[in-house]
Amino acid sequence: MYRLYVFDLSYFSGKMEGYLRYKGVPFTRLEPSWGELRRVIYPNTGWMKLPVIQTPDGRWLQDSTPMIRWFEAEHPEVPVVPADPVHAFLSDLLEDYADEWLWRPALYYRWAFAKDRALYRRRFVEDFLYDFPLPNPLTGLIATIRQDWTYLRGDGITRHTRAHVESIYLDTLSRLQAILSSSPFLLGGRATVADFGFFASMFRHFSLDPTPSRLMRERAPAVYEWVARLWNADGAKLADAPLSAAPGEVPPGWGPLLEDVGRSYLPYLTANAAAWRDGGQRFDFEVGGVTYRRLPAVQYRAWCREQLQARFRSLDADTQAKLQAILEAHGAWAPLWAEGVIPSGYDVQAEVPAERRPVQLTALARLRGFLFGTGWNRGSGVRPE
Repeated sequence: MYRLYVFDLSYFSGKMEGYLRYKGVPFTRLEPSWGELRRVIYPNTGWMKLPVIQTPDGRWLQDSTPMIRWFEAEHPEVPVVPADPVHAFLSDLLEDYADEWLWRPALYYRWAFAKDRALYRRRFVEDFLYDFPLPNPLTGLIATIRQDWTYLRGDGITRHTRAHVESIYLDTLSRLQAILSSSPFLLGGRATVADFGFFASMFRHFSLDPTPSRLMRERAPAVYEWVARLWNADGAKLADAPLSAAPGEVPPGWGPLLEDVGRSYLPYLTANAAAWRDGGQRFDFEVGGVTYRRLPAVQYRAWCREQLQARFRSLDADTQAKLQAILEAHGAWAPLWAEGVIPSGYDVQAEVPAERRPVQLTALARLRGFLFGTGWNRGSGVRPE
């Protein structure tokens, strides 16, 4: 069986676990402590991050999106990538948007409100950091300060941007409520990668954390129901369920989401990639009349943009023409290609991020992992020429 290492509070752990359950792939679920993460996961992957999977033959997999791609090839039964190439690309686009753009409001709601922060400070210590070599109260305080400096202050969240961060979540609830009020999943009768992209934040964060959970129950009960439906779904029983759109058509209700992608997320990806290319560690980004100051330039997100462009270029001319028309109609075509192709330089050894082998860690690397975990920019660290 596959060995799935997860953190029960984790955004992407919930996404990966939900996907494997839906697919019917047998796995053993393991929740490592902080010490086990440092001793077992870090040496085998180079990451102090979850989820990761160890295959039955001993290989290590990481990063939810490439892991799903890997499993779709290894276990093609019950596919979650739509057969229609237009739907497949749009699903990939929404998965990427949900993975990376909803990250900020998910971390914001967990750590910016007193009730939520107190709950998760305790859960961090009791579920994960119980073997950290400090007294529990001090460990909880350190964890809270780290989350605040990394994911709130360190990710552009200030009193000037809080309202916009909240609007990302509330607007997304509205979009999903409109779709899921009349459809069991985002593309009709069965789940796609787009569902699992949104599931990451909607399950482990928004539907469970006190403040956003109340908002979801009040404003978007169909989304609350969909979270439980997807967690309980057996993909094999839904294999023949009809989709809500004919091949080449935009699925009902997806228009506002695609407009959000074009208005905010793709411009952000371009600004991030340009900052990475130009050697910047931080950059400012304006969206919706609000300016986020000193956002981190994340190499991985430059890679996300690079992958979206590469997937588009891999399609045949007819599919490209259909997609261009759809993206233009929703304001997402020009932002996808602004500044052209910007190479990310992410893991130029082609190991990323689906499959890794044991790495040799220096004493300094182990110390940094002990104190700070591992940062965003795993990979070669080489900026493109």
